[in-house]
Amino acid sequence: MLSEKIVAGLTEQLISHLFVQVEASGRHVHLCRSDIDQLFGAGYQLTRIRDLSQPGQYVCEERISVTGPKGTIKNVVVLGPERKETQIEISMTDGLALGIKAPIRQSGQIHNTPGATLSSEKSSITINQGVIVAKRHIHLHPDDAARFQLQDNEIIKIKVFGDRSLIFDEVVARVNKNFKTSVHIDYDEANGCGFKKDMLGIILK
Repeated sequence: MLSEKIVAGLTEQLISHLFVQVEASGRHVHLCRSDIDQLFGAGYQLTRIRDLSQPGQYVCEERISVTGPKGTIKNVVVLGPERKETQIEISMTDGLALGIKAPIRQSGQIHNTPGATLSSEKSSITINQGVIVAKRHIHLHPDDAARFQLQDNEIIKIKVFGDRSLIFDEVVARVNKNFKTSVHIDYDEANGCGFKKDMLGIILK
Protein backbone atom coordinates (compact mmCIF):
# COMPACT_ATOMS: atom_id res chain seq x y z
CA MET A 1 0.00 0.00 0.00
CA LEU A 2 1.04 3.62 -0.38
CA SER A 3 2.16 5.35 2.78
CA GLU A 4 -0.58 7.10 4.75
CA LYS A 5 1.27 10.39 4.26
CA ILE A 6 1.17 10.09 0.47
CA VAL A 7 -2.45 8.93 0.39
CA ALA A 8 -3.52 11.79 2.65
CA GLY A 9 -2.32 14.24 0.01
CA LEU A 10 -4.36 12.71 -2.79
CA THR A 11 -8.05 12.84 -3.45
CA GLU A 12 -9.97 9.62 -4.14
CA GLN A 13 -10.55 10.80 -7.71
CA LEU A 14 -6.83 11.41 -8.27
CA ILE A 15 -5.92 8.00 -6.80
CA SER A 16 -8.34 6.24 -9.16
CA HIS A 17 -6.94 8.24 -12.10
CA LEU A 18 -3.27 7.50 -11.40
CA PHE A 19 -3.25 4.07 -9.79
CA VAL A 20 -4.67 0.60 -10.40
CA GLN A 21 -5.87 -1.97 -7.89
CA VAL A 22 -3.61 -4.99 -7.36
CA GLU A 23 -5.13 -8.38 -6.45
CA ALA A 24 -3.53 -11.71 -5.54
CA SER A 25 -5.03 -14.81 -7.13
CA GLY A 26 -4.56 -18.17 -5.41
CA ARG A 27 -4.58 -21.61 -7.01
CA HIS A 28 -7.93 -22.50 -8.55
CA VAL A 29 -9.69 -24.62 -11.15
CA HIS A 30 -12.09 -23.77 -13.96
CA LEU A 31 -14.17 -26.79 -15.02
CA CYS A 32 -15.88 -27.65 -18.29
CA ARG A 33 -19.36 -29.19 -18.38
CA SER A 34 -18.25 -32.76 -19.01
CA ASP A 35 -15.72 -32.68 -16.17
CA ILE A 36 -18.31 -31.24 -13.76
CA ASP A 37 -20.60 -34.14 -14.69
CA GLN A 38 -17.86 -36.69 -14.05
CA LEU A 39 -16.70 -35.16 -10.76
CA PHE A 40 -20.06 -34.28 -9.20
CA GLY A 41 -22.76 -36.07 -11.20
CA ALA A 42 -24.65 -35.60 -14.46
CA GLY A 43 -26.28 -32.17 -14.71
CA TYR A 44 -24.71 -30.95 -11.48
CA GLN A 45 -24.77 -27.16 -11.02
CA LEU A 46 -21.89 -25.42 -9.27
CA THR A 47 -22.88 -23.63 -6.05
CA ARG A 48 -22.15 -19.90 -6.18
CA ILE A 49 -21.12 -18.50 -2.80
CA ARG A 50 -19.21 -15.26 -3.48
CA ASP A 51 -18.68 -12.92 -6.41
CA LEU A 52 -15.16 -12.03 -7.49
CA SER A 53 -14.03 -8.56 -8.54
CA GLN A 54 -14.30 -9.43 -12.23
CA PRO A 55 -17.96 -9.22 -13.32
CA GLY A 56 -19.61 -12.61 -13.80
CA GLN A 57 -16.84 -14.56 -12.07
CA TYR A 58 -17.49 -16.23 -8.72
CA VAL A 59 -16.19 -18.59 -6.05
CA CYS A 60 -17.99 -21.92 -5.79
CA GLU A 61 -18.67 -23.96 -2.68
CA GLU A 62 -17.18 -27.04 -4.35
CA ARG A 63 -13.56 -28.01 -3.71
CA ILE A 64 -11.38 -30.60 -5.37
CA SER A 65 -7.93 -32.17 -4.98
CA VAL A 66 -5.24 -31.83 -7.63
CA THR A 67 -2.68 -34.64 -7.94
CA GLY A 68 0.56 -34.74 -9.87
CA PRO A 69 3.50 -37.17 -10.01
CA LYS A 70 4.93 -36.03 -6.66
CA GLY A 71 1.97 -35.05 -4.53
CA THR A 72 -1.55 -33.79 -3.97
CA ILE A 73 -2.94 -30.38 -3.10
CA LYS A 74 -6.32 -30.63 -1.41
CA ASN A 75 -9.18 -28.17 -1.03
CA VAL A 76 -8.53 -26.33 -4.31
CA VAL A 77 -11.24 -23.79 -5.03
CA VAL A 78 -13.47 -24.10 -8.09
CA LEU A 79 -14.36 -20.87 -9.87
CA GLY A 80 -17.45 -20.32 -11.98
CA PRO A 81 -18.99 -20.12 -14.42
CA GLU A 82 -18.11 -23.32 -16.26
CA ARG A 83 -15.61 -23.05 -19.09
CA LYS A 84 -15.32 -24.66 -22.51
CA GLU A 85 -12.14 -26.38 -21.33
CA THR A 86 -10.91 -27.30 -17.88
CA GLN A 87 -7.99 -25.19 -16.67
CA ILE A 88 -5.93 -25.48 -13.48
CA GLU A 89 -4.04 -22.36 -12.39
CA ILE A 90 -1.22 -22.91 -9.91
CA SER A 91 1.91 -21.10 -8.73
CA MET A 92 5.43 -22.32 -9.44
CA THR A 93 5.69 -23.35 -5.78
CA ASP A 94 2.55 -25.46 -6.21
CA GLY A 95 4.14 -27.02 -9.27
CA LEU A 96 7.13 -28.17 -7.20
CA ALA A 97 4.79 -29.80 -4.66
CA LEU A 98 2.81 -31.53 -7.41
CA GLY A 99 5.79 -32.47 -9.56
CA ILE A 100 4.29 -30.60 -12.50
CA LYS A 101 6.36 -28.17 -14.56
CA ALA A 102 3.55 -25.87 -15.65
CA PRO A 103 4.32 -23.24 -18.30
CA ILE A 104 3.53 -19.55 -17.86
CA ARG A 105 0.53 -18.87 -20.05
CA GLN A 106 -2.38 -16.51 -20.47
CA SER A 107 -5.71 -17.92 -19.37
CA GLY A 108 -7.20 -20.16 -22.06
CA GLN A 109 -3.87 -20.95 -23.71
CA ILE A 110 -3.63 -24.57 -22.60
CA HIS A 111 -2.39 -26.30 -25.77
CA ASN A 112 0.63 -28.51 -25.02
CA THR A 113 0.39 -28.00 -21.24
CA PRO A 114 0.67 -30.73 -18.59
CA GLY A 115 -2.32 -32.56 -17.17
CA ALA A 116 -3.24 -33.72 -13.67
CA THR A 117 -5.71 -35.84 -11.76
CA LEU A 118 -8.73 -34.05 -10.25
CA SER A 119 -10.67 -35.63 -7.41
CA SER A 120 -13.93 -34.84 -5.66
CA GLU A 121 -15.58 -36.79 -2.87
CA LYS A 122 -17.48 -38.70 -5.54
CA SER A 123 -15.06 -39.32 -8.37
CA SER A 124 -11.68 -38.73 -9.99
CA ILE A 125 -10.68 -37.84 -13.53
CA THR A 126 -7.36 -37.35 -15.26
CA ILE A 127 -7.02 -34.57 -17.80
CA ASN A 128 -4.17 -34.63 -20.32
CA GLN A 129 -3.65 -30.85 -20.45
CA GLY A 130 -4.75 -27.66 -18.73
CA VAL A 131 -2.25 -26.92 -15.93
CA ILE A 132 -0.69 -23.45 -16.18
CA VAL A 133 0.99 -20.74 -14.16
CA ALA A 134 -1.03 -17.65 -15.05
CA LYS A 135 0.99 -14.93 -16.73
CA ARG A 136 0.78 -11.78 -14.65
CA HIS A 137 -1.76 -9.47 -16.25
CA ILE A 138 -3.97 -6.43 -15.90
CA HIS A 139 -7.67 -6.53 -16.70
CA LEU A 140 -8.73 -3.27 -18.31
CA HIS A 141 -12.09 -1.81 -19.16
CA PRO A 142 -11.82 -0.08 -22.57
CA ASP A 143 -12.36 3.34 -20.97
CA ASP A 144 -9.37 2.81 -18.70
CA ALA A 145 -7.31 1.31 -21.53
CA ALA A 146 -7.90 4.50 -23.52
CA ARG A 147 -7.02 6.66 -20.51
CA PHE A 148 -3.76 4.79 -19.96
CA GLN A 149 -3.17 4.57 -23.76
CA LEU A 150 -2.92 0.77 -23.71
CA GLN A 151 -3.85 -1.80 -26.34
CA ASP A 152 -5.08 -5.36 -25.84
CA ASN A 153 -2.12 -7.77 -25.38
CA GLU A 154 0.35 -4.92 -24.93
CA ILE A 155 3.19 -5.80 -22.54
CA ILE A 156 3.84 -3.28 -19.78
CA LYS A 157 5.41 -2.86 -16.35
CA ILE A 158 3.58 -2.29 -13.08
CA LYS A 159 5.19 -0.75 -10.01
CA VAL A 160 3.50 -1.81 -6.79
CA PHE A 161 3.77 0.13 -3.55
CA GLY A 162 4.18 -1.46 -0.12
CA ASP A 163 6.71 -2.65 2.41
CA ARG A 164 8.55 -4.49 -0.41
CA SER A 165 7.69 -2.28 -3.38
CA LEU A 166 8.94 -3.56 -6.71
CA ILE A 167 8.37 -3.42 -10.45
CA PHE A 168 6.69 -6.33 -12.23
CA ASP A 169 7.85 -6.68 -15.83
CA GLU A 170 6.12 -8.64 -18.62
CA VAL A 171 2.58 -7.76 -17.52
CA VAL A 172 0.09 -8.40 -20.32
CA ALA A 173 -2.78 -5.93 -20.80
CA ARG A 174 -6.13 -7.61 -21.43
CA VAL A 175 -8.86 -5.25 -22.60
CA ASN A 176 -12.53 -6.19 -22.56
CA LYS A 177 -15.78 -4.30 -22.01
CA ASN A 178 -16.75 -6.86 -19.35
CA PHE A 179 -13.60 -6.31 -17.28
CA LYS A 180 -13.12 -4.26 -14.14
CA THR A 181 -9.65 -2.71 -14.13
CA SER A 182 -7.25 -4.53 -11.78
CA VAL A 183 -3.85 -6.21 -11.79
CA HIS A 184 -3.69 -9.96 -11.07
CA ILE A 185 -0.60 -11.64 -9.62
CA ASP A 186 -0.26 -15.11 -8.09
CA TYR A 187 0.67 -15.90 -4.49
CA ASP A 188 4.38 -16.38 -5.24
CA GLU A 189 4.46 -12.88 -6.72
CA ALA A 190 2.29 -11.55 -3.90
CA ASN A 191 4.75 -12.85 -1.30
CA GLY A 192 7.60 -11.26 -3.24
CA CYS A 193 6.07 -7.78 -2.98
CA GLY A 194 4.65 -8.09 0.54
CA PHE A 195 1.10 -7.99 -0.76
CA LYS A 196 -1.60 -6.48 1.41
CA LYS A 197 -5.28 -5.93 0.73
CA ASP A 198 -6.01 -2.75 -1.24
CA MET A 199 -2.47 -2.59 -2.60
CA LEU A 200 -2.06 -0.11 -5.46
CA GLY A 201 0.18 -0.05 -8.49
CA ILE A 202 1.12 2.38 -11.21
CA ILE A 203 1.52 1.59 -14.91
CA LEU A 204 4.96 2.08 -16.46
CA LYS A 205 5.11 1.92 -20.25
